[in-house]
Amino acid sequence: MRQPWLLLTLIPLVSLPVPAWGQVSAGIAEPLGNHQFSGQVNQLIAQISIDEDFIQRPLNRPVRDLRNDADTLLRLGEAEERRGSLEKAIPFWLEALELYQMVRDEQAIGRTLELLGITYGNLGQLREAEATLRQRLAIARDNQDITGQIYGLNNLGAILVKRRSYAAANALFNEALTVSRRVNSAAGEGLSLSNLGLLAFSMGDFDEAIKRYEAALRFRRSPQDPIGEVNTLLGLAESYRLLNQYRQAMVNYFDALRTSRIIRDVANEFRILAGMHTTYLAMNQPELALKALDERMLLAQQTQNEPQELNTLITYGRFYNTVGDRLEAKNYLERAIALAASLGDTGQEAALKNELAQVIFILDRTN
Repeated sequence: MRQPWLLLTLIPLVSLPVPAWGQVSAGIAEPLGNHQFSGQVNQLIAQISIDEDFIQRPLNRPVRDLRNDADTLLRLGEAEERRGSLEKAIPFWLEALELYQMVRDEQAIGRTLELLGITYGNLGQLREAEATLRQRLAIARDNQDITGQIYGLNNLGAILVKRRSYAAANALFNEALTVSRRVNSAAGEGLSLSNLGLLAFSMGDFDEAIKRYEAALRFRRSPQDPIGEVNTLLGLAESYRLLNQYRQAMVNYFDALRTSRIIRDVANEFRILAGMHTTYLAMNQPELALKALDERMLLAQQTQNEPQELNTLITYGRFYNTVGDRLEAKNYLERAIALAASLGDTGQEAALKNELAQVIFILDRTN
């Protein structure tokens, strides 16, 4: 019997078309989902939080009941993740993992570890992400789960890129590419090539990144993998932008934006609009840069995403400061400070107050 997995306290960034529960793709973090959080699931979460006996799990309960409870907890965690509440998703998945271990459901253990690993990675808890994803990869290998191995290799590699373990990440991505080609997995090949693009991007080799991303796109332009397509397009756009090839960057940003809106990939839509804003500024087109910023703010308000609203307010302030409208810059920075305070982000609040003081100093000198 496999011992219960003990976590030490898993990534913009993946998606083969097999599991419905989500993946990470390297480079540009591929979120697990951006669907609307249904009232039905809200009610279920409320019931779980009240009915503590539900998660006590007496050891003599039938296996079927334990598995059903685990499946419910898994879905509740996924629902929290779709809301953007990553921290709230983790306890549900840890409970589900323990139940799956009790009933020895290796496949479910693997996918739950993957969800946990991806989420730890997205939260920046890279050590926990790596440990969790190594366990997930081991399970896939033990069970000769080829698809799980392709996912596991790529997800673990993506975390190692974040940890700047580039040689180890390169080995994992190339192993995944070899396995994908051996079993004729077009989706796996596209994912692995895209992650090799991410690796090159992270190392500052933007020409090589474009080469890899272009190769990946031949496999990822598929109705079965729209999130993967968006991630690869976004990687291409960022690579072209950093090479100062702004028009080519905008072509890829627009392609990515169109697809992300079709599939309601809100997380990537924020990133695309931020990239478009930066690129328009570099092209000396402030009106279009402001339009991209307005769209980003509207999206943040529509999705009630206060952290994104805060980031957008900050960007407004810096934009107006750059174009010389200090009064507008002051207005937006003051709004950002108020929101940072309400979110309890004391570090950001302090940094913004310093930034505001500089703007006010310039205002006083010019008046």
